[in-house]
Amino acid sequence: MATGRTHRPATRSRGIPEATVARLPLYLRALTALSERSVPTVSSEELAAAAGVNSAKLRKDFSYLGSYGTRGVGYDVEYLVYQISRELGLTQDWPVVIVGIGNLGAALANYGGFASRGFRVAALIDADPAMAGKPVAGIPVQHTDELETIIQDNGVSIGVIATPAGAAQQVCDRLVGAGVTSILNFAPTVLNVPEGVDVRKVDLSIELQILAFHEQRKAGEEAAAEGPVPPAAARRAPADKGPDGDVPAVMPA
Repeated sequence: MATGRTHRPATRSRGIPEATVARLPLYLRALTALSERSVPTVSSEELAAAAGVNSAKLRKDFSYLGSYGTRGVGYDVEYLVYQISRELGLTQDWPVVIVGIGNLGAALANYGGFASRGFRVAALIDADPAMAGKPVAGIPVQHTDELETIIQDNGVSIGVIATPAGAAQQVCDRLVGAGVTSILNFAPTVLNVPEGVDVRKVDLSIELQILAFHEQRKAGEEAAAEGPVPPAAARRAPADKGPDGDVPAVMPA
């Protein structure tokens, strides 16, 4: 069985833009859902809507794959699933190690979507000796002392870091030193890696902060739409009135 060590996806050598590469998993997810419903063909407009992009961008992205669809018919769903899976390197086995089996690492280990998308969790690794041998998602946790051996024995080229921030860089260095060339980082820190190593960062707190920004902006827009609120002094009823019932003029001191 092929492993991640023996093959790299063809996207870079064929000059597919990184923005297009980032959208390919969105198309694949939408196409897989269509395939599961036995839908034979799909138009660019329907697929773009399902993937959350506009149809012009989708057609441009697919042109990099050499797939243009058939006028009046659309795209063959099964062929596109295969074509995009091949471009993403998902037609082969990708062994993955997860380092840091706390709450997040355990949740990732239990995620059922890895196997169906071409990824095999080869090992779970943690620095806590008490975790050694403990099964998580049916896989016994191994100690970090064995990290290099595990990577070499399983031909691992993709590592997932789910450790606390303070340990992430050291773990990253060891992964890279053992031959890992792609890292998915869940630790809330920026990793320094040598050229040739790809890092994708997933930071849930940053995503929430971005959503908070948008919520604040929407609240501001709603307040502005309701009109300006008069100053407090202008809203207060006058305390004294003149003899004719008018507010007396303010006299200089």
